[in-house]
Amino acid sequence: MCCKFFDQHTCRSCSLREIPYTEQIEQKDEALKSLFEQRLPEQWLSPVLSDEVACRNKAKMVVMGAAHAPVLGIEMPSGEPASLTHCPLYTDDMKELLDYLRDWIRTSGISPYNKAKKKGELKYILLTRAAISGEFMLRFVTRSQEAIARFETNLPRLQQSFPKVRVVTVNIQPVHMARLEGDEEIFLTQEQHLIERFNHVPLVIRPKSFFQTNPKVAAQLYATAREWVKEIAPERMWDLFCGVGGFALHCADVTNSVTGIEIEPEAIASAKRSADEMGITNLDFDALDSTQFSQRQNSAPDLVLVNPPRRGLGTELAEQLSALAPKHIVYSSCNPDTLRTDLDALQCYTVKRLQWFDMFPHTDHTEVMVLLERSEIA
Repeated sequence: MCCKFFDQHTCRSCSLREIPYTEQIEQKDEALKSLFEQRLPEQWLSPVLSDEVACRNKAKMVVMGAAHAPVLGIEMPSGEPASLTHCPLYTDDMKELLDYLRDWIRTSGISPYNKAKKKGELKYILLTRAAISGEFMLRFVTRSQEAIARFETNLPRLQQSFPKVRVVTVNIQPVHMARLEGDEEIFLTQEQHLIERFNHVPLVIRPKSFFQTNPKVAAQLYATAREWVKEIAPERMWDLFCGVGGFALHCADVTNSVTGIEIEPEAIASAKRSADEMGITNLDFDALDSTQFSQRQNSAPDLVLVNPPRRGLGTELAEQLSALAPKHIVYSSCNPDTLRTDLDALQCYTVKRLQWFDMFPHTDHTEVMVLLERSEIA
């Protein structure tokens, strides 16, 4: 991947950028085999690869500089702003929109936030693109509501230039600290969500819902989980940390009953909307903490699918799952280190299968999915 930002030491996020992609994959595969050498699976499947460029559906831009010359990108260690609107991981239409937004902010008279002086309004731009339609959700993170009128006045001009900007919000983040977003979300458009489709399954994207950043790889992740579940053919399953319901919605047609659990109510509302659109009647979603939910249960279904945040399951939930003793666990992890730790707490399970997905090319991050089966001697 050619990247002037990396070569100029402006951005070093893609730490493996200088290594050819095939070698990146080999290096990651060997690192994972070393990490799991004490719990190697019976099957180590070939990794699922990403496109090398234009693979991301999200951009998170710090807004810096002066009102007459805003910069969208990152703050360098020197404190100087650096533009990243042309990052090669973004699609061409994302780059075009980000370039336009830089000028739109200037001509709209919306001042970038200056953290040193604690003055100004606009802190971040958060952009999400639905790959199926090319439509955008655009979120402006501001210090206060002071600039709302300027956003509203100039929004028609933005949408006339970019009709695929369907959802626009202002998120209020008043705290002077490195915090990406606040609690208050103000919609400036009638549309309040985007629809993405992976494997013909509609997924609702709303402002605060977690959504995978690599659409091509995410679609294969969900499809693979569905195939694994289909092979097991469980009567019932849970999807813990279900987010907007990606795994649960994919698996609803290969099992009789699915329960999706996610602590974020907005994500649950999105999952329910998708289930309604698909006409699914064997799937229930609840906005609950996954650990607390499992502790209230007297028994487990045949299969539990878990997709925890980077911190992993944690000892409490891992021990609870061991006690409930589902026959199978499918564990999708964005952090192999915490997955490896959780496997130590799930000693009564055999690692039957492992596959990893290159969700973040040119970095050392991997998305790993394992199939666990309860040992007969447990």
